Amino acid sequence: MPRSPAPVRPAPVRPVWLHPSSHGPATLPQRAPGPEMQGSMAAPSLTPVTRQVSGRAAPAPVPSGAESGQPLAAAVAELPVLDAAGRRVPFGALFQERRAVVVFVRHFLCYICKEYVEDLAKIPKSFLQEANVTLIVIGQSSYHHIEPFCKLTGYSHEIYVDPEREIYKRLGMKRGEEIASSGQSPHIKSNILSGSVRSLWRAVTGPLFDFQGDPAQQGGTLILGPGNSIHFIHRDRNRLDHKPINSVLQLVGVPHVDFTGRPPVIHV
Repeated sequence: MPRSPAPVRPAPVRPVWLHPSSHGPATLPQRAPGPEMQGSMAAPSLTPVTRQVSGRAAPAPVPSGAESGQPLAAAVAELPVLDAAGRRVPFGALFQERRAVVVFVRHFLCYICKEYVEDLAKIPKSFLQEANVTLIVIGQSSYHHIEPFCKLTGYSHEIYVDPEREIYKRLGMKRGEEIASSGQSPHIKSNILSGSVRSLWRAVTGPLFDFQGDPAQQGGTLILGPGNSIHFIHRDRNRLDHKPINSVLQLVGVPHVDFTGRPPVIHV
């Protein structure tokens, strides 16, 4: 009579522990630690790991140092901006003795920035003077583009550029488009097709064929000063995410401005 086959015993399961400093699982002995070892087994310490990019350590992100209610970092205040003549001015000097609404735009060829600045140009200087506030626009092109941009938009308030985008970076301004609903802007009149065509036409017919800044860079709005005080900061998530101008003016005590161009209705 044939013998029945011997039962097959499953192989013992060996516990696998993960160690934070290893690249894979580390197999420990089968035997559980006895009482003599339990008191001495402390949790392994975590060693900070530097992320590697292409074989080199990636630099740590630069802290923005710019949040509402906190002072602007001195290193950021010392960074230079350029005026229309190419003169270097410390960023912090623009609002050291006064309060300022500072608007960072994407780039000077952006039709959305152009139309937004056209409305900034409509703010009466008397309104700003009465509130003891100054208005400043900062772009990221070469300073050679400042004068043509002002002529195009009719903007006559203060304007500077940060060609290396160092202040943009330190303030944590976004680069790239974030998909987010920004609502209908009261300051943008063109649709994307007509606006883009006009921007391209200005690029190819201008004296210097360039984008007048990084097209992926987003802007933002701050209320700064006197000194390095930050009273308000808004970082644009995409090209349509700029703050409505009157909502910012209200924060600094500037009267409401009518940007529609329509004559006022007089009720009798």
